[in-house]
Amino acid sequence: MLAVTPVSATILLSRVAAGDRAAFQALARQWSPLALRIAAKVLPDVAEAEDAAQAALLNVWRKAASFDAGRGTAESWFRRLVVNAALDRRRTLKPVQPIEAAFDAVSPEPDPGERAEAADEVARLRAAIARLNPRQRAAIALFYGEDSSTAEVAEAIGATPKAVEGLLARARADLARILTGMRTDT
Repeated sequence: MLAVTPVSATILLSRVAAGDRAAFQALARQWSPLALRIAAKVLPDVAEAEDAAQAALLNVWRKAASFDAGRGTAESWFRRLVVNAALDRRRTLKPVQPIEAAFDAVSPEPDPGERAEAADEVARLRAAIARLNPRQRAAIALFYGEDSSTAEVAEAIGATPKAVEGLLARARADLARILTGMRTDT
């Protein structure tokens, strides 16, 4: 088999553009190993690299008329086709894990025991908040439940922002005391 030189590759490409199958076959034989080597460096899987190399060769047939010898050699044009085909292939690949990995997968959702614990904690917190005085409950509800600022809480309950800070501090201390008492009661 004769090697395809840069000059002969340019001539062969012009013949491929005119629909010459024999010229295409000559280029395909010469460039297939090159295409596979390049694609294998871009893609993680040999089968994917083979598909990309084949797609690049198919593009030689389809796009031979777009080759411009003034912009570079036929081989550099072909290398670009291979790289583009490999990158296109890589973009469409979906990461696949072996089926065995599914058996070890941990759900990001809490398990039923964790959900029950969280529900119990919320119920204890609500019960503790219910034992606070009404102003403390209102301040806690607005500040933590509604993400209101101390100025907004102060306006809502008719107090100064400084008074709200003190009210929230006492409410947190009372909640801690109540929750500690609830844990020792159970």
